[in-house]
Amino acid sequence: MSISFHARSNSVPSMQHPQAAYVDEQLTRLRSSEAASSSSSSSVYQRLSNLQDLHDSLDKMIRLSLTNKALSQDQTERLLDGSLRILDLCNVAKDGFSQMKEGLKEIQSILRRKRGVLSAEVKKYLATRKVLKKSLQKILKNLKVSQNKESTNKSLVVFGEAEAVTISLFESMFSFMSGSKACGKWSLVSKVMSRNKATCEDEANEFTRLDSVFESEELPKMEDVQMLEWCIQDLEDGIESLSKSLIKYRVSLLNIF
Repeated sequence: MSISFHARSNSVPSMQHPQAAYVDEQLTRLRSSEAASSSSSSSVYQRLSNLQDLHDSLDKMIRLSLTNKALSQDQTERLLDGSLRILDLCNVAKDGFSQMKEGLKEIQSILRRKRGVLSAEVKKYLATRKVLKKSLQKILKNLKVSQNKESTNKSLVVFGEAEAVTISLFESMFSFMSGSKACGKWSLVSKVMSRNKATCEDEANEFTRLDSVFESEELPKMEDVQMLEWCIQDLEDGIESLSKSLIKYRVSLLNIF
């Protein structure tokens, strides 16, 4: 895809702005990483970092006079609505992470003391996870992106594409958090149980592995609990950085009026 700033006069040939070209490259990399990325916390975190860079670049692009002139009030309002929607998703993720971290800290405290019964804390954590999973599944069903493709100016379409890539990341992250891509549902139809078990283990992630330990009523290892806490902290940091970039981006949009 080529992003161009088009002059209002047909007599002047279109030309590509360096900032627009850079945004184009970032989108291409994000789409490639989306197609090739594995379901791991590190890949999700890397995509969050790339999205932060993308929105920093979009913010710079918004502040260009050419973009200011090209964006109508209606288009600007649509971009504001889209960015607000993504900020809402950031808040959903942060709230979920905060609730899980609170439960994990209580569990770690008992494990460190090596005395006391974990059952109450585990039940509380699993109850929190159950509510969170239900909420995330509902959000995943409702996540749909409406890109602004009405404009013939390719430099404006790029904003809709950026929103689509960002929404796609949240779909991946929420699926990762809820374990909806795990093989629990289709495992029952597998004819080879040993092969199915190995596949499920491969599909597990930091969230679902600890869920399985708690649900089996086994005593969790401290390192497993800490691993999930570190995973959550990384994703939380990525979400916070993306939120800050989105806020800057929104301020630049509001300054157009």
